[in-house]
Amino acid sequence: MKKVILIAAVLFSTAYSFAQYQFTDKINIEATDVKNQGVTGTCWSFSTTSFIEAEAIRLGHKDVDFAEMFNVYNIYIDKANNYVSRQGKANFSEGSLAHDVLRMIDEHGIVPQSTYSALLENDSRYNHAEMASALKGFLDGVVSSGKPSAYWRTAFKGILEAYMGAPVLNFKVDGKSYTPKSYAKAMGIDANNYVSISSFTHAPFYKPFILNIPDNYSNQSFYNVPLNEMVDMVNKALDKGYSIEWDGDVSEKGFGRKEGIAVLPADLSSDFLTAPSQEIEVTQALRQQAFDNYTTTDDHLMHLVGKAVDQSGNTYYIIKNSWGDSSPYGGYLYMSEAYFKMKTVSITVHKDVAPKAIVR
Repeated sequence: MKKVILIAAVLFSTAYSFAQYQFTDKINIEATDVKNQGVTGTCWSFSTTSFIEAEAIRLGHKDVDFAEMFNVYNIYIDKANNYVSRQGKANFSEGSLAHDVLRMIDEHGIVPQSTYSALLENDSRYNHAEMASALKGFLDGVVSSGKPSAYWRTAFKGILEAYMGAPVLNFKVDGKSYTPKSYAKAMGIDANNYVSISSFTHAPFYKPFILNIPDNYSNQSFYNVPLNEMVDMVNKALDKGYSIEWDGDVSEKGFGRKEGIAVLPADLSSDFLTAPSQEIEVTQALRQQAFDNYTTTDDHLMHLVGKAVDQSGNTYYIIKNSWGDSSPYGGYLYMSEAYFKMKTVSITVHKDVAPKAIVR
């Protein structure tokens, strides 16, 4: 997909069509190439890393390619410590959230993909199925022993590095030496500049709250705002040239992976994946109901990089996925405004485009 940087108030327009959908891109924030997370549950790292790469590009850096698996490595260690300290009564899975990646960047920094691919010799794509089972089984053994030894962390890292390799913590880029933290600073990435936002009525608006979803293992807080304000925040961010990290549900029939479309049809018998159709009118109450009854769950994280309209003038968001580039739009998809309103669990944005009242 052609990517166009937004400059000042000028919006460049590109048109795309597939089947009977015809899209015209109105805003397209520059992003790095689409990646493939393979057989892993690490969309949270691929999407957040893409988001941070776009931030580095926005700040004037070119040819950036940060290592997604460096975040994965550090978060596995963090989750293991949490799991054992809570005596196994915590979530230990492949899942995580954007704020955890930002925490790890704050604590450990970032590294270029060229220094840490986490692909071992003869591996061509990621597959963490066996590794995830081995790590969980080991930790359950540590917990069930009733008295964890002083050595379990070293043993855990041994398993992790057997599958992923050990990160390189001193490296050169363009002839200059860096550590992960100094490289993050050189790229202008400060994890404290970002805030996670959600919109649910079971918590007070305009205050932080802990979003109780399984992958929020670290019990981090989100700022809660009304739905219309969350949508306004996204639109204003895009207008100013900022992309957005997206977390939400992709289990709906209207999420067409092969078609590169995410819509919320009012009539499921219609041909909604190949042509525009009437969509559900989403309200705050309807959105809350879907979350409460598990119709909306925290399934997948992606990178929201732009805005488009279809042939009828309906608004869509341009989403960069991490399932490779095999979709009709080269690994991107078009998500309708209705789908966004209903199925978004949270977003992460730069504080400069968040209301001052919630980031003071």
